[in-house]
Amino acid sequence: MIESVSGAPVAEVTIKTGEKNAMANSLLPLEERNLSPDQVESLDKRRDLGHTLLVIAGQFSVIATILLLWVGQDLKYSPGWAHPMAYYFLLALILIVVFGVTGLVLRRGTPRID
Repeated sequence: MIESVSGAPVAEVTIKTGEKNAMANSLLPLEERNLSPDQVESLDKRRDLGHTLLVIAGQFSVIATILLLWVGQDLKYSPGWAHPMAYYFLLALILIVVFGVTGLVLRRGTPRID
């Protein structure tokens, strides 16, 4: 019996065709080899959402890079607590981390081969 990464037992599949690689895609992890079509569809949707969140994190990183041009000037010359560019930069950094980590978690596993 083979165990998956999560520790759940996976049924061992024996194929008696005489070929060395009888599967169409032998690079798939053991957990993904015997999925139903509905499970494959939900897996693809999860990975697509993860990819979308990674793209959003990348776009916010571009915005944060542009905001970085004004942060130093804003912190030096703005009076008191009035530092809007610094607050926008901090918000952009938080969004980058949240979207990036969430996207990476959702995209875990072997990517789809098109």
